[in-house]
Amino acid sequence: MKTVGIIGANGYTGSELVRLLAFHPHVSLSFLYSRSNSGAKISDLYPDLETICDMTLTNQSEEVDILFLCLPHKESQNWLTQNPIKEETVVIDLGNDFRLDGNFGNRNFIYGLPEINKKQLLGAKSIANPGCFATAIQLALLPLAQKSLLNEVYTTGITGSTGAGQSLQATTHFTWRNDNISAYKTLTHQHVDEILQQLISFNHNEVSLNFVPWRGDFARGIFTSSTVKTDLHLSDIEQLYQDFYADAPFVKVSKKAIDMKQVVNTNRCVIHIEKSGNVAVIHSAIDNLLKGASGQAVQNMNISMGWEENSGLNLKPIAF
Repeated sequence: MKTVGIIGANGYTGSELVRLLAFHPHVSLSFLYSRSNSGAKISDLYPDLETICDMTLTNQSEEVDILFLCLPHKESQNWLTQNPIKEETVVIDLGNDFRLDGNFGNRNFIYGLPEINKKQLLGAKSIANPGCFATAIQLALLPLAQKSLLNEVYTTGITGSTGAGQSLQATTHFTWRNDNISAYKTLTHQHVDEILQQLISFNHNEVSLNFVPWRGDFARGIFTSSTVKTDLHLSDIEQLYQDFYADAPFVKVSKKAIDMKQVVNTNRCVIHIEKSGNVAVIHSAIDNLLKGASGQAVQNMNISMGWEENSGLNLKPIAF
């Protein structure tokens, strides 16, 4: 058994890790770190964890085999600077500190999208977990990028309120979110640079991504639709995707229309492609807290440690 610590265990992604790792066959939780809730039990913050994990949150870290950083964006570097850890410790960062530039001291963070970087992740000690929208959009577009078929891309995507984090904001109040949607960060979302970095490296030429994200009136999940121009027949595009994801256990390419409930509470991504004339639309759906965050972090841990990729991740979707 490997020992695990979670920094920022009181947030949404941290608490999701607790739920996953409490049942993982190869790890044991050593400590749950929280500055703001030190001394409280994790089950005091999340009553659903009462029968799963009753650990007390602490503001002291310990030496562990695997460390997950679930801190607000731009805080992971500060924490690692102030709390030096052993080189042999596996660090998986769920923030955006190392996604674009993975160099930090003696560590070189590998971009943790398993569908394209599985070989690099095997044995990796430093992993930068992708963003939620970045995961959904990249999985929708990478097969086309690999064939240099991307040029101008128009993407819309809607996400649940948990994507905004646990801190209360005007746009996360129930009375505002309920029966409501809105666009935000139009064409300027923080995940665009992350997405383009990967797409351009695959596409071997420039890609323009015009992304409009939406706030949805639900708690969790992401649904994106990306529009591109291509002369390929629909059957050829579908075969391209099937081939690209042949060895990806958590990506399903469907010939049927998809919906978000197929993936909520799972580490899966489902993709569906439609085409009219020379315009194709690639739909993708993920759970923003699992495949878009904590589930993918566990998937990366499994690959790094040489365990079965789906260890601790055999989850069923919430169909009703």
